[in-house]
Amino acid sequence: MKSPFKYIFFVYQWFILLPVSAVATILTAVITIIFSYTTKNITVKSIPAKWWSKFMCYASFISVSVEGMENIKQNQSYVIVANHQSMFDIWLIYGWLDRPFSWVMKKELRKIPFVGLACEKVGHIFVDRSNAIEAKRSILAAEKKLQNGNCVAVFPEGTRTKDGKVGSFKRGAFNMASDLHLPIVPISIIGAYERMSRYDWQVTPGKLKMKIHEPIPCDTNLTEQEIRALANRVREIIIEGMA
Repeated sequence: MKSPFKYIFFVYQWFILLPVSAVATILTAVITIIFSYTTKNITVKSIPAKWWSKFMCYASFISVSVEGMENIKQNQSYVIVANHQSMFDIWLIYGWLDRPFSWVMKKELRKIPFVGLACEKVGHIFVDRSNAIEAKRSILAAEKKLQNGNCVAVFPEGTRTKDGKVGSFKRGAFNMASDLHLPIVPISIIGAYERMSRYDWQVTPGKLKMKIHEPIPCDTNLTEQEIRALANRVREIIIEGMA
C-alpha cells in the first residue's frame, strides 16, 4: 500500500512541479541565450543552468551530497566521465560540479525548442553518432575547448542505463584524453536511477550523491588497445564508487 506522501507527491509532481519546471526550463534557456551575447566566459554563461539544475533537484525533494571536489584543481583542464542513470545526472553535475565545462551530447538534443539553442550558445558539443565523420569533427571541436582550465563532460555509455547497471564505455572521451594528454576524472553518480529511471516519469524523492575520483593521468598517445584498457579501468572505478 502506498503511503499518503506518495499520493500527495504524485499530485504535486504532475500539477505543480511539472508546469513550474517547464516554465523554469524555458526561462533558463532564454536567459542563457541572452547571456551568450554579452559574454564569452563559459562560467558566466552557465550560471542560469546551474540555478535551474539546483532548482530541479530541490523542487523534487532531492538532497545532494558531493565527495571528492578537492580532486579537481583550478585552471587544469580535464576530460570528465560519469555513469548515466537518469535526467538527474545532468542536473547533479551541472549544479554541483564547480568547474567550467562543456557537455558532449547527442545531436538529437539540439532539436529541443529553446534548450537546444541555449546549449549551442553556451558551447556544448553535439555529436552525430550515426555519422563517423561528423562524430570525429565534433570530437575535434570539443578538443579545442580543452584549455585554460575548461573541461568537457561525457557520458561514455552514450545513453541512460536500462537497468541501473553501468553499460560499456565508448571510446570518444578517452581518445580526447589521449590526443591532448589530459587527465580523466571519473565520477560515480549514485541514486539517480532510484530517483527516476529511464522508463519511469514518476520522481521518487530521496538522495543523490556525486563521487569525484582522483584524476587518471594520460600523458602519452595511447594505442587502440591501451584506450580500450583505459576505458575499462575508468568504468571499474566508477562501478566501485557506486558500491
